[in-house]
Amino acid sequence: MGTVIVGVVLICLIGFIVRGMIKDKKSGKSQCSGDCGKCGGCH
Repeated sequence: MGTVIVGVVLICLIGFIVRGMIKDKKSGKSQCSGDCGKCGGCH
């Protein structure tokens, strides 16, 4: 039973993180500015 609870908590945390990343990307707050000269080449 404990394993199931820990699994559900982890899935919820991952879901919140992914949702936040999607919201940031839609609002233009992504980590990459598209200028690889400044960020070291993420593309």
